[in-house]
Amino acid sequence: MRHGLRGAPRPERWGPLGYRFEMAELLTKSMKTPVANPAEITRRWYLVDADGVVLGRLAAQVARVLRGKHKPEYTPHVDCGDGVIVINAAQVRLTGRKPELKTYFRHSGYMGGERLIPFKRMLSRKPEWVIRRAVQGMLPKTKLGRQMVKKLRVYAGPEHPHAGLTTEPLEIKS
Repeated sequence: MRHGLRGAPRPERWGPLGYRFEMAELLTKSMKTPVANPAEITRRWYLVDADGVVLGRLAAQVARVLRGKHKPEYTPHVDCGDGVIVINAAQVRLTGRKPELKTYFRHSGYMGGERLIPFKRMLSRKPEWVIRRAVQGMLPKTKLGRQMVKKLRVYAGPEHPHAGLTTEPLEIKS
């Protein structure tokens, strides 16, 4: 028998560091962190109407659903998110003076090959790209993030070809 701090013998149920063996066994058996299994994940589809919604708020909510953070079985290294269909992408809005000041940058690779495209021109030409780019910026920049963004469908108008899917509306505060 080992002796405790004051010299009194300690009961056998105590471990070398002073923890009860029963409590340690209980903690390791019943309180394990749940990890999502990719084969057991049920995926749902959400429909988002982007008409009059602020771009950043829309992208944050869509990225949250694509990632699966709205589910209790969320696991960071597993793609457990749901699919999202965004309609009316051409009617998305920005706040303040951002519609006049925001630009998108790209480079041709040659010296002086910078291209700055204003937000208004990009929204009129490719509204789907604007939302996809905002959502991609809020997802992980890894293989997992590229896999998550494949579950995003964006359409400029109110029609979409996924009428056969059972979708649930996703409300986004504007």
